[in-house]
Amino acid sequence: MHHHSRITALALSLPALAAAALPAPALAAPASPAAPVSSAPVTVARYTFDTGTVGGGRIADRSGRGSALTVRRADGGSIHFNGTTSDKYAAFPAPCAASASACPRVLLEGTDDADLDPGTRLFRWGATVRLTKAQVTDSSNVMQKGVADTDSQWKMQIGANQGKAQCVVVGTGSERAEPRIVRSTIGIADNKWHTVMCQRSRSTLTVYIDGTARGKVTIPATLSISNNLPLRIGGPNFHTRSDMFHGLLDDVWARVG
Repeated sequence: MHHHSRITALALSLPALAAAALPAPALAAPASPAAPVSSAPVTVARYTFDTGTVGGGRIADRSGRGSALTVRRADGGSIHFNGTTSDKYAAFPAPCAASASACPRVLLEGTDDADLDPGTRLFRWGATVRLTKAQVTDSSNVMQKGVADTDSQWKMQIGANQGKAQCVVVGTGSERAEPRIVRSTIGIADNKWHTVMCQRSRSTLTVYIDGTARGKVTIPATLSISNNLPLRIGGPNFHTRSDMFHGLLDDVWARVG
C-alpha cells in the first residue's frame, strides 16, 4: 500500500515527530523522584491493525504503553482488516439508511489510560484515513477520549458538510462549556489516503493534513484535558444517531511531549 509513504513523509517533515523514533538516553537510567520529566516525545498509543484481532478478539497496541482495543459491536456490526499479509488497515461498516430498523455499527475501545490525559502538555494525535463523501453522514469520529459535556475531551473527526478534518479540545472546570475546534482548510473525503494530525501546543490547536498545517486556532494555555473515560476509535457511542466512522482507517496514534 502507498499510504504509509505519507506517514513517513509526515514524520520526516516534523522534526519533533522524527525525534520520537530516536532513543532517549535520559530514559535509560532510573530516574530519581525529583528528576524533571523528560521533554522527549513519547508515543503513548499506536494501532497499525497489521495483525488484525489477536487474543480475545482485541487489537494490539504497538507503542508498548497503550492498551489493546476491544471491538464493540451493535446490531451485528463487523470490522474487516484488509490489505496485505503484513500491512493491513481497518474497514468500518457502511452507513445505514435513515429508515433502517437495525444499523450494524462498530467502535474500538481502549481503557482509561493516564498517558492519554495530557493536561496542559504538548499533545499530538493522528490517524491515516480514507473515505468518500457518501461515507460521511454525520460528523465522523475518528478518535476521542472524553465527551464534550463530561469532564474534558480531545477528539479528531471529519465534518459532515465539506469533509474537513476537525480537531477538538474541551478543558476541565470552567473551560468545559466551550469546545475549541479547528477545521482544515481543505476537505479530505475524496477516496484517497490522507494523514491527519491534531496538535495542541500551549495556546495553539493545529490540524495537519499530509504533513502540512491546514488550520489553527488559539486556545487558553491553561486549558487542561483529563478525564476518566476510555479511548474510543471509530465512534463515540452506539446512540441511534451517532457520529460513527464509516471509512478506512490505519495507523492511529497519540504522542505526549
